[in-house]
Amino acid sequence: MNPMSLDPAIAARLKRNPDGLVPAVVQEDSTGAVLMMAWMDDEALARTLATRKATYWSRSRSEYWVKGETSGHTQHVREVRLDCDGDTILLRVDQTGGACHTGDHTCFDADQLLGDQ
Repeated sequence: MNPMSLDPAIAARLKRNPDGLVPAVVQEDSTGAVLMMAWMDDEALARTLATRKATYWSRSRSEYWVKGETSGHTQHVREVRLDCDGDTILLRVDQTGGACHTGDHTCFDADQLLGDQ
């Protein structure tokens, strides 16, 4: 895939960590459930905006990955927002299959640390 450039106005608003990454919180559009968190750099965000396919930067593999490209558990991006500080991206998606690499619908299914009694 050819490198894509992020709109300079958007790029200027981003506050990146020392590795050039911004956290991306992924929310299911239909339910509002938080599905996962991943990392994006400028190119991952540009690819996502251009294709509506959720594209992230894998810190462990040092490469871009399109969610569902190998698993079939895709994320069609309905909306992308930047928080008020420019340091977190919110993606609202239509999720097909599990969002978590474990196959769970959300990465937050397993370990509830506190809840209503």
